Amino acid sequence: MKTKTTLSALALAAAMASPAAAQDYTLTLHHFLGERSPAHRQMLVPWAERVEELSGGAVDIEVYPSMTLGGRPPELAAQARDGVVDMIWTLNGYTPGLFPRTEVFELPTVFLNDPAAANFAMRAMFDDYLAEDYAGLEVMFLHAHAGNAFHMVDDEVRSPADLEGMNLRTPSRSGAWVIEALGANPVAMPVPELPQALSRGTVDGALIPWEIIPPLRLQEQTEYQVEGADMARFGTSIFQVSMNQATWDGLPEDIQAAFREASNEAWLQEVGDIWRAADDFGINMATEAGNTHIVLSEEETEAMMAPLAGVVDRWIEEVSGSGVDGAALVEAARAAIDAAGN
Repeated sequence: MKTKTTLSALALAAAMASPAAAQDYTLTLHHFLGERSPAHRQMLVPWAERVEELSGGAVDIEVYPSMTLGGRPPELAAQARDGVVDMIWTLNGYTPGLFPRTEVFELPTVFLNDPAAANFAMRAMFDDYLAEDYAGLEVMFLHAHAGNAFHMVDDEVRSPADLEGMNLRTPSRSGAWVIEALGANPVAMPVPELPQALSRGTVDGALIPWEIIPPLRLQEQTEYQVEGADMARFGTSIFQVSMNQATWDGLPEDIQAAFREASNEAWLQEVGDIWRAADDFGINMATEAGNTHIVLSEEETEAMMAPLAGVVDRWIEEVSGSGVDGAALVEAARAAIDAAGN
């Protein structure tokens, strides 16, 4: 049995407890949400099982939720790059500026409401546009969630004026710029910390998707969920499942092929469907609990979106200062999403 040892005592103990010769490759996959979350139950565990099956049982992937192997969510990318764990699922936005090219897909007016199209677009653009973001990592797949919308404790929101001066949790740097463009104050924190922040009044609301409602029971902390017409969202968040580069390079070609097949385009579509369905489930849970689901009219949506054009301009200026052609990335991302959605 060939086992990759992590620096975590827990992971080492788990590896030592595995039956001898049960698998040829035992790999760890670390992430920040709980085992009841849709990400864990509906995406990460099924994906790991696909890899195991496609490898003919030669691979065993041990999935560790809730930061079980130590550290905080913003440290996950470094854990994979440094070989502390073999693989991670993480939110790119937890490390602002570390994945600048991929950040284009988070932007409002670039991403509108189609997670599967964003998944395909990132795959299509990866080699030519995005790969430089992931030095030290081998990306299995990138994906978007259904998009960011507003969860408010007790304030009905229908215009930027309704948000002015409020404190809102942001998922990322681009999300913070959205909040600022609408006149509110962004507050950064990992999403598991959000329920306590809402209950204590640290924030008045949050910019996140509906799918996070059930695992964090946000229907108990909020009264209003707000999105644009035709399911329009105010940007999104991008996630990655990635492996330590040295671990990947040490796998034989047939095992690498199993990972690639498990992460193919059919899987990207399925991931988009998983997150759309999880989003629908979340908003239904909130409304059944008595929350108000506000869908803005087309006019209200346009009024909310108008200030967000400046977020795209701000991002272009920010990344262009570090040698990234932000304008070209925006144009390419919009074209790729449009092509994937048709």
